[in-house]
Amino acid sequence: MQHHHQQHPQDPPEHHQLLDIHSGHHDDQSSFVGQSNLSPSSPDHASISTRKHSKRTQDRTTQPSLWNTKEFYFYYLVFAFCVPYMFKTAHDASSESNPNYEKYKHLLSDGFFGYKVDNSDGQYAGFRNNLPILVLVVCIYLPLSHMFNHFVASTQYGLSSPKQTLYRTYFFLAFSCIYLYFMYGNSLLKIGLIVGINYVIAKIGRGARWMPLATWVFNLGILFLNEGYRGYNFGDVHEGLTWLDENKGKEGSWHIHFNFTMLRLVSFNMDYYWSLTAPRESLEDRERAPHSDKERCSMPAFAEDYNFLYYAAYALYAPLYVAGPIITFNDFVSQLRYPKSITLRVLIMWVGRFLFSLATMEFTIHYMYMVAISKTQAWDNDPILQICMIGLFNLVLIWLKLLLIWRFFRLWALADGVEAPENMIRCVTNNYSALGFWRSWHRSFNLWLIRYVYVPLGGARTAMYNIWVVFTFVAIWHDIQLRLLAWGWLISLFILPEIIAGKIFSKQKWGSWPYYRHLCAVGAVGNILMMMIANMVGFCLGLDGVKRMISDLFGSAQGWMTILGCLVALFVCAQVQFEPVPRKGLEAHTGRRENAVIRLRMHRWGMFGLTGVQVGQDRDCNHSGGHRGLL
Repeated sequence: MQHHHQQHPQDPPEHHQLLDIHSGHHDDQSSFVGQSNLSPSSPDHASISTRKHSKRTQDRTTQPSLWNTKEFYFYYLVFAFCVPYMFKTAHDASSESNPNYEKYKHLLSDGFFGYKVDNSDGQYAGFRNNLPILVLVVCIYLPLSHMFNHFVASTQYGLSSPKQTLYRTYFFLAFSCIYLYFMYGNSLLKIGLIVGINYVIAKIGRGARWMPLATWVFNLGILFLNEGYRGYNFGDVHEGLTWLDENKGKEGSWHIHFNFTMLRLVSFNMDYYWSLTAPRESLEDRERAPHSDKERCSMPAFAEDYNFLYYAAYALYAPLYVAGPIITFNDFVSQLRYPKSITLRVLIMWVGRFLFSLATMEFTIHYMYMVAISKTQAWDNDPILQICMIGLFNLVLIWLKLLLIWRFFRLWALADGVEAPENMIRCVTNNYSALGFWRSWHRSFNLWLIRYVYVPLGGARTAMYNIWVVFTFVAIWHDIQLRLLAWGWLISLFILPEIIAGKIFSKQKWGSWPYYRHLCAVGAVGNILMMMIANMVGFCLGLDGVKRMISDLFGSAQGWMTILGCLVALFVCAQVQFEPVPRKGLEAHTGRRENAVIRLRMHRWGMFGLTGVQVGQDRDCNHSGGHRGLL
């Protein structure tokens, strides 16, 4: 796969990045995950990169590797004991000999090799049970798409010319309508109506200042109406339309998946608005191929490309419709006009990663029944450490199921010639920074938020305030529930200490202190604990379950011992995550992203190293500086 990546100088030690989150960010609109918006084509980019390069090289050469020190030998022993013990503790909590087993036994199904399987997560069960059908659809779609592109989608002027129609969009739209009718039946009419109204708002508003506001009001209103009316019934509009409610397709609940479509609708309207209000110089060189993934998103499409056909094909694009990953309209059209070279080797690699991740998930849900336990809150009289592991492994399973779902649909699009961002570029246990966590979890949504919410609200200049708006929207977008609002506000609250600490304990002031690395590790422990608590509230145990867990932790001597052990283990984990090493066979500073020094850490492989997320491509529509912290 061919990419246009800028130079990637070697990054400073990780602990410098943790408490120095704003270093090197010269743009007031840099993202809330610490990403620079400097364009690689900017005249200042080369000089800034050179300064960063020399500074980072100095950082690494003045700080020798710690892998062969007595300190790290102790850390290895902690890892060797803690990780297997964590798995054993989680397994004991779901053992048939556990007195609580009968409380959740009814949620288990017959699995492979005589084992029970915990298939009680509704989202993953829907994907797992329908995977054979999805594979069949993909096997039908891909040959048809490529044959249409080869035999029908001929070019007269060249794809880079605005006069050339993108004929592939005809196939995309036709197949998407068939696919969505199979999925949602007559509810396709509701989807089409909403998509059409949004397009009318864009075309009537054009470059008017009220158009973005109207777009947001309409799409947020649709989220609330969809939730309130549960997708609507035709019979509620007129009794003569009741017969249309009889065919709701295989899936039925179209409004659940529509949240992703809402993001695409906003993307089209805002990209169209910015194309009409962009400076003239940014429109002059549109006939050249974009130099980077950032340019594919930021460079406006031709005026002729903002038409209903391309818009509908983008909004309803079958491979990415149900779950994403999210891609902007500009990027989508750019990839059709300037196709990427996606090799068979790359596709085989991603198929292998998906299958390996699927095998990991199957092993885990056969080995421990964390979802069923949390659904029934079946942990009465369990040791406090087991309760903590129930919460932790619930987070791991959530990460793994989302990894599988997003990776499957991304792979489908990739095989069709459309590259969407890889959503999970880090394992859930491979994070010590609250800011870093959100740039590597649902990454395509993170990039969408940066482009369409965070930067328009002021970017880094108002970060301490606009993160509340950002995460309130994130919570509402996921689902309109009080626990998710609590989750969003907890995330915002827990991010603030890292932002404040980054200003107080900056590398410039404290970097020369001999114990600065350990200070950063203490901060990392706090970040990890706060992220775990927030996500357990939102997606695992709920507010009451987390309150009960915290009460048990602080209400007994056993709980205090567990807290102490967790703090030590997380401190060790953070220290190991900080330490980078070059991967063998790769040269530093070659000017190519794929040949750069890759920091290879023990935690890089997540809990037990089976998913291979650490070498996923990092497509970033808003990032143009060094990939700080991505590896």
